[in-house]
Order: sequence, then structure tokens, then C-alpha cells
Amino acid sequence: MPLSFSGKLYRALNPIYAREPLSGRGAELYGGRFNPKGMQALYASLSIMTALREANQVGNLQPTTLVSYDAEIDRVLDGREASELAAFGMDAAALAASTWRDEMKAHGEARTQAFARQATAAGYHALLVRSFAPGATDDDFNLVLWQWGDKAPSRLNLIDDEHRLSRLP
Repeated sequence: MPLSFSGKLYRALNPIYAREPLSGRGAELYGGRFNPKGMQALYASLSIMTALREANQVGNLQPTTLVSYDAEIDRVLDGREASELAAFGMDAAALAASTWRDEMKAHGEARTQAFARQATAAGYHALLVRSFAPGATDDDFNLVLWQWGDKAPSRLNLIDDEHRLSRLP
């Protein structure tokens, strides 16, 4: 049964992309764990620390622009529920598999990417899933958005009351 999410979400962006904090273009161009190439996705976290872990998974902490959103997302697939995953032929171990990039290179699409395509075709707007970033705990979660905009049922508003991002060079 789909969930609804209402609350704050966070992303830690490479400063090069800070002018487009609502874009899923990078994920669309390169593919991600939960989106094949050609499919936009916006990877957000439920906590600031999870967002930082997600953005800096390799090596040392690099310059990062932290943004937050106010979100109200309907039709969220609960990646914590085995029965929800099983409906798409997926399980927790497959979600966590670190081989998704290798699968994508070898087959054109990783199993988790095919799962994302199936979930969006079934009308899901997002996936609530545990973070697999180094140092993440069982309490660190991400919300992977496949559909978002400024209105329901997938409302995502950037919090930038002082218009700081618009003043970037």
C-alpha cells in the first residue's frame, strides 16, 4: 500500500549544480541506482547527515552545497516492506547490491533500475529506501523522487526564502 510523505528533505549538491537544485538531469544523463539512463530522478535524504554521506561516498569530503525542500509526496513505495518489494520481484538484498553499476554496464540496465521503471509504470512517485552510503545506519533513509513539481500529488518546494541560490555567480 503506497505511503505519503510530508516534511523536509535534504540534498547535498556539487556546487556546479547548485543553480538547479530541482533538476534530476544528472541522474537522467548517467543513471542512478534507482533510475536508468533517460529517466529523471531526484535523490533526497530525510536527514542532513544522510545527504552529506550520500554526496561524499568516495574519498574526502568535497565542497558541497546543502539544500532543503518542503515536500508532500503521494504514492511512495515503501522499500522497507518485503511484501511491497516482492510485488516487483525485488528484495532488500537486491536493493542494497553494490553491483548495480556493473549490471548497468553489462546489460544496459541494472535490476534496481528495471524495478524503478516498473514502479513508476505502476503509478508510484517515489521510493523510500535505506541509505547504502558508507557510514549509514539503519536509521538513514532516502526518498528517491521519480515525479515532482510545485503542486500535488508530488509537491517539492526548494527552501530558499532569501534567494541565496539565485545570487550564485
